[in-house]
Amino acid sequence: TRVVFDEFFQFTLALQTLKEKKAAWNNEYLIHERKECESFIEELPYALTKAQSKVWNDIKRDLSGPSTMNRLVQGDVGSGKTILAALALLMTALNGYQGSLMVPTEVLAKQHYDSLSKLFDKYNIRVILLVGSMSAAEKRKAYEKIKNHEVDVIVGTHALIQEKVEYDNLALAITDEQHRFGVRQREALSDKGSHPHVLVMSATPIPRTLAIILYGDLDISVVDELPANRLPIKNCVVDTSYRNTAYKFIAKEVAAGRQAYVICPMVEESEAIEAENVIEYTEKLKEALPSNIVVEHLHGRMKPKEKNDIMERFALGEIKVLVSTTVVEVGVNVPNATVMMIENAERFGLAQLHQLRGRV
Repeated sequence: TRVVFDEFFQFTLALQTLKEKKAAWNNEYLIHERKECESFIEELPYALTKAQSKVWNDIKRDLSGPSTMNRLVQGDVGSGKTILAALALLMTALNGYQGSLMVPTEVLAKQHYDSLSKLFDKYNIRVILLVGSMSAAEKRKAYEKIKNHEVDVIVGTHALIQEKVEYDNLALAITDEQHRFGVRQREALSDKGSHPHVLVMSATPIPRTLAIILYGDLDISVVDELPANRLPIKNCVVDTSYRNTAYKFIAKEVAAGRQAYVICPMVEESEAIEAENVIEYTEKLKEALPSNIVVEHLHGRMKPKEKNDIMERFALGEIKVLVSTTVVEVGVNVPNATVMMIENAERFGLAQLHQLRGRV
């Protein structure tokens, strides 16, 4: 016990030293609130929750304070973290600096790019997308625009931290779905500027004590309140005999114009493990559901272009039931999807199940 205590004590001391070192960094990018931020909030089709307002005040205080921001924003899927990121990017751009948003998948990057472009259009803030699947010519054009400050907000995947990317005045580096990135990747993004403000967002439920250990170099804000119009998610655990009833329920939801996810732990059949797999399950589901219901599958071994195509068709409502592995854990936001059926739930971790549940 003494050895364990000593190890934790030394680890905590090291984190504290790191935090103090980062706190000692003077704020090289003083970002003050602008009146446009207030009008942006007023024009939203909903009011910010008390939790969102509190976290927004934390972010504003950091951006205009004496030290560089290093903050983790933790909150359930649907709690409204993205709008806080948008506000921080807006405030940064209005102060004449660049801001970046790094997300784990291209589909999610494209979705954020589209929504931020619409939100920022009236403020003449220029948004650009930078992802790995772009052609060499497209990337070169994007690099030029970023370097020459012809764009204010850069949205993308790991492509944002490639060596060839040079920012003009990167003042804010945001990482979304933090659990999908390593510490090195997070630091690589902040290293692209001269001590930019850092904001990381995570929907994975981490107990506060553990969060302090995992993200000891960061200040922590929690969005612990869901918007009023967010309906509670009903969960039920059933055995395999319930499967036909579940299929009928999925068919009923699809008939009502909704969509559904079915999650399997494996891509294909394995002799070693007895569990449902995506490829066979898709065929089984096509037979079990009415023929007019479009069922497709998605998994990590597919090429990026195939994955993006499937997710876009699902987002557009062309695919009604998507059979997938946990690759959709941080996938595109499809508000029309109301049901998720998880096969072999015992093969997933609690944090994974929580993330998956947030998709509906």
